[in-house]
Amino acid sequence: MTHRQPARTTTRRVRIRGIRVAGLLVVIAAIAAALGYQFPASSSSTATSPIDVLRSEHRGPRSEHRGGLGEAGGAVPDGTTVFDDEVPGVAKLDPGLLGALRRAATDAADDGVELVVDSGWRPPAYQEQLLREAVSKYGSEAEAARWVATPTTSAHVSGDAVDIGPSDAMAWLSEHGAAYGLCQIYGNEPWHYELRPEAVDHGCPRMYADPTQDPRMQR
Repeated sequence: MTHRQPARTTTRRVRIRGIRVAGLLVVIAAIAAALGYQFPASSSSTATSPIDVLRSEHRGPRSEHRGGLGEAGGAVPDGTTVFDDEVPGVAKLDPGLLGALRRAATDAADDGVELVVDSGWRPPAYQEQLLREAVSKYGSEAEAARWVATPTTSAHVSGDAVDIGPSDAMAWLSEHGAAYGLCQIYGNEPWHYELRPEAVDHGCPRMYADPTQDPRMQR
């Protein structure tokens, strides 16, 4: 049985969480502004959040690859969770990372948040395809490198990285992820998480601005 806090305390927690989520969205909007992106104005309360717009603008496409690559080739169907063992993109993640994700997802569910896997393990061919598309999209290898790693350096190819959505799940992990050793690695990719076991006791390490500043990407 889970002990529930009094209604007043619960309301306060919800308000605090809302403030923190709003703060995260402000940070993402600032990142986008630095990148020269302007979010479309909308009066709808259900409009896409800045964090989701940023993600869609700077992520390699996923669903478009199902026809060519399929799940065996690393594609992840919409709505996939960290518990979907039948999806190779989840099942082939590093066991330590997957275990931490599942512990986090179980606790996030208590807060009404679902951790959805947008992308997990990828084979080299998939990563190479994403890189080629990024070069075409951004116009140069240097700019593409800020968003997509090579097959030999990608933590997705080794099964050591996962992209999580939607925005409320990213906000939840931003606040609670360190307790599970789950850390955001790049300032420009709030969806990208890797396992850092030492974060449980010492907190997550300082983020790199983008992958080009990560020494692992220089191999």
